[in-house]
Amino acid sequence: MDVLHRITTRPWTDEGPGIPDLTISEISFDEIDIIRQMNRLIFDEERIINSFDRQDLMLLVAHFEDIPAGFKVGYRENRYIYYSAKGGVLPEFRRRGIARFLMEAMVERVELHGYRRFAFDTFPNLHPGMTVLAVNSGFRLVKADYNTAYREYRLRFEKKLKGDRSRNHAGPG
Repeated sequence: MDVLHRITTRPWTDEGPGIPDLTISEISFDEIDIIRQMNRLIFDEERIINSFDRQDLMLLVAHFEDIPAGFKVGYRENRYIYYSAKGGVLPEFRRRGIARFLMEAMVERVELHGYRRFAFDTFPNLHPGMTVLAVNSGFRLVKADYNTAYREYRLRFEKKLKGDRSRNHAGPG
């Protein structure tokens, strides 16, 4: 039986995404192969991020009924900003709230470490759903530029985290 026929969803609530049998777990670098496999399927590339030698590296994997469905990779950009470097959901699991669930799981963990902002970049012509997710999740567009490596426009979104009382994007509040 196709896995998609077994997925049922409810509207997103404060208690979670409303996806039964979905779990998000933080994995160690020793378990990175599961992310490598999903990265190949989702993005058709070997490179996940440029370097894993980062402070506060976080690797999250979403499973639906023990089947890997998506991932998110993030790290400390500076002492105030946590950066979500890459994430994706396998095509058969998309449009079910999994990307939002992964992002919220990362944000919750990051808030516990005292970061003030959560940021990510996206390429709206390649992944338009991430732009919609950002706007619907309370992120602000803080930068737009052209990425010569991808030959695409890139948008940077940031969100203040709970406890951030600063009025600007840098420095203590």
